[in-house]
Amino acid sequence: MSSRRRTALAAGSAAVAAALALAGCGQGFDDTEGDDAEGLTSSDDGLTILYGASGEAETQAIEAALAAWSEESGIEATAVAATNMDQELSQGFAAGSPPDLFYLAPEKLAGYAANGSLEPYGDLLANKDDFYPSLVQNFTLDGEFYCAPKDSSTLALVINTDLWAAAGLTDADVPTTWDQLDAAAAALTTGGTTGLAFGAEYQRVGAFMAGAGGRLVSEDGTTAVADSAENLAALEYVKGHLEDGTFAYAADLGAGWGGEAFGKGLAAMTIEGNWITGGLSADFPDVNYKVVEMPAGPAGQGTLQFTNCWGMAADSPNQEAALDLVEYLTSADQQLAFSEAFGPMPSVQSAAGTWSTENPELAAFLAGADYATGVPTAAGSAEVVSDLNAQLESLATGDPAQILATVQGNLEAVVG
Repeated sequence: MSSRRRTALAAGSAAVAAALALAGCGQGFDDTEGDDAEGLTSSDDGLTILYGASGEAETQAIEAALAAWSEESGIEATAVAATNMDQELSQGFAAGSPPDLFYLAPEKLAGYAANGSLEPYGDLLANKDDFYPSLVQNFTLDGEFYCAPKDSSTLALVINTDLWAAAGLTDADVPTTWDQLDAAAAALTTGGTTGLAFGAEYQRVGAFMAGAGGRLVSEDGTTAVADSAENLAALEYVKGHLEDGTFAYAADLGAGWGGEAFGKGLAAMTIEGNWITGGLSADFPDVNYKVVEMPAGPAGQGTLQFTNCWGMAADSPNQEAALDLVEYLTSADQQLAFSEAFGPMPSVQSAAGTWSTENPELAAFLAGADYATGVPTAAGSAEVVSDLNAQLESLATGDPAQILATVQGNLEAVVG
């Protein structure tokens, strides 16, 4: 294992003495419970990992990786698929029995860090310098790198090539602008198929906001800018197509997410992240498709970027093993295995060349990283986005200006 350090909060002289005693005997994964010489807890306890799966492909990949690490380390690791990540994680912390490791979104970092739930272990990682700096920034709070970015994803436009050809469309019709997207969606909307479907949430609709030149928070993260002409143009554009039936929300088509609507042929196009490749391979292997960059809006190309980190519980009794597992899961080889299984792009730079060579058909996702916008990360912003999502569900009959005014007010209360 690599050299590790952590600044621990001493609870008094007795705690310091205990730590010094352990310093003389703590080596690797021993069966002495408590803090090891470097400040991380160590015990013979197994690990529990809470994750949110995009589908069966991700579940199988996570379970296979944990089994391989367990065989190598001798430490049991159990994967638990969350049905409601926020609720289950909050309940675990409240009960004093959180998972040792868990998927953590950037917008959740500040809240959990503020109440002491998280172990800030980022600087202890042997591979900390391999992560893309922009991803590290997502999980850095007050100068402290909290957790390892587990992967990276952007949104792109996914096209069913069989339905595309059936509608008489060719490669020349692949949309690169909103006007061209209008035409393609109209041509593809027929019978029981809608031209374009996606989730009723900022995490999808926000791609149009980015293409219009809008964002929820200024680039430096200090100012709420939701109530802008750019964002209004984006929401009015989406609203118009929800009304004319060439766009639809996946739920309104009876699908759980855009990938399902697309896989079932309920939509000829969808807006999704690179995780869709694993879902389609596992659940809809006969669907032929291609991925292209998001069509440019009034302000040019725009999309959203997402990442999660491997959060570590401050109350985990075996943080030393958890850190070793994170290093395993974020190694170049394992991230490339995850990418092959369910589509995420690696978060480590050492895997980029191999990923690009092995996935030329997914180049649009990687290209989007050059102009992608991240989601707000300030404490309280997750709740603001959740409220926005609730309002977006009724965008077709709602008032875009009022939606944005509400979001602006909510963001001003938590940003800056």
